[in-house]
Amino acid sequence: MSSPVLKIAVDMDERTSEGASLGLVIYASTVAACGGLLFGYDSAVINGAVGAIGQEFHANPASLGLAVSAALVGAAAGALATGRVADRYGRLVPMRVAAVLLIVSALGAGFAGSLLSLSLFRVVGGLGVGVASVIAPTYIAEVVPAKIRGRLGSLQQLAIVVGIFLSLLIDYAIASAAGGSTSAWLLGLEAWRWMFVVMVVPALLYALLSFTIPESPRYLVAGSRIEEARVILARLLGSEFVAAKIEQIRHSLSSERVATWRDLQGPALGLLPVVWVGIALSVFQQFVGINVIFYYSTALWHAVGFSENDSLLITVITSVVNIVSTLVAIALIDRIGRRALLLFGSAGMAITLGVLAVVFGNAPLDAQHQPFLDHGAGLVALWAANLFVVAFAVSWGPAVWVLLGELFPNHIRAAALSVAAAAQWVANWAITVTFPTLQHLGLGIAYGLYTGFAVLSLVFVLRFVRETNGTELEDVPA
Repeated sequence: MSSPVLKIAVDMDERTSEGASLGLVIYASTVAACGGLLFGYDSAVINGAVGAIGQEFHANPASLGLAVSAALVGAAAGALATGRVADRYGRLVPMRVAAVLLIVSALGAGFAGSLLSLSLFRVVGGLGVGVASVIAPTYIAEVVPAKIRGRLGSLQQLAIVVGIFLSLLIDYAIASAAGGSTSAWLLGLEAWRWMFVVMVVPALLYALLSFTIPESPRYLVAGSRIEEARVILARLLGSEFVAAKIEQIRHSLSSERVATWRDLQGPALGLLPVVWVGIALSVFQQFVGINVIFYYSTALWHAVGFSENDSLLITVITSVVNIVSTLVAIALIDRIGRRALLLFGSAGMAITLGVLAVVFGNAPLDAQHQPFLDHGAGLVALWAANLFVVAFAVSWGPAVWVLLGELFPNHIRAAALSVAAAAQWVANWAITVTFPTLQHLGLGIAYGLYTGFAVLSLVFVLRFVRETNGTELEDVPA
């Protein structure tokens, strides 16, 4: 398979004019997508620390579930606020705000003296993650030509899974070096605390890099900063296309004003139909249970018979599978379209989740009423879990973020994307906070529920999701 970046370069070379900078397009998209790396790191860092946190603060399952999901509450609030901030101050200011919030969260969680203070700092980090989750697809959609928007839009998801991988790898490395996640390590801090503190480094780098990329031309045109937009568009597309693109953006904005929540209202249960489609895509992306794998998998594999060290290693391997599968999605998304990927992913997830439901549902229970998998059943579960990650990562992982950047017309894009992203975080919170209870009831029940949502996602895509591949943002129907 050819390199996705090389394929992007070929496509860009075929359609851009003198003065266009492929390097700038890729660089700006990559920097914006780095918010996804922080998103992935912050989301998954709890995986390696959750057991130690429970021991440190003597947390019961319910309070531990709330601590794990605390960041998601902040993420929903951050996502909701981002649209208005981005429309008023531009696309770069929210990136810097997100970085600052994540730095504060990393230090606060690392030095937390109670489960409550840890949870509060996780909420602060969640605010930053919510902002990053909205601003990256918004920015990328607005600076990248339609021909390659799918691949560069998928950088958001690639950055998320790389962030997850780095988080889990760092968790594993720190726990191994310290002799366990509860053991004291550098400067006398326990290993699990360092898992949080390390996030300061990528967050600071993200903040600095945000000063090296241009503002969104669409935001500049909307603010009547035409000359600035002209300079940036000449660098992105080439001078030949600048006048036509500015006129196209002006035409799409000519009868519009800064969006408010009222602009999202419509006849379909109070919202425009396209907003509901965005919300449903976000909810289904979470309700298939993907983040159970990345939040709880270490504890889960440990509970069914693997050692703590092996459980961490299995989780790292799963994150590598996630990255490789996302690269496959980047190579395919502009070739076969977003809708085809979603349909394939829904079918694959339904099958693999169904296998997990059967395996765990029929597993014998140990003295602590946890399912115990023998060697054969353990291998089946491992294969099914990793194939589920493959099915998600080549489809619903990247395709939903790309669609959320493309579905909405210009005048409501930031606001509608904020609502859809907030719905995603609420759904993520619901899955995360309910999993400990579902695990107590039986993993077969939990994975059976996720199987049902995967089947429903297939039906939803068939009936309600339109293809956006190759559509210019100015041509999206209002």
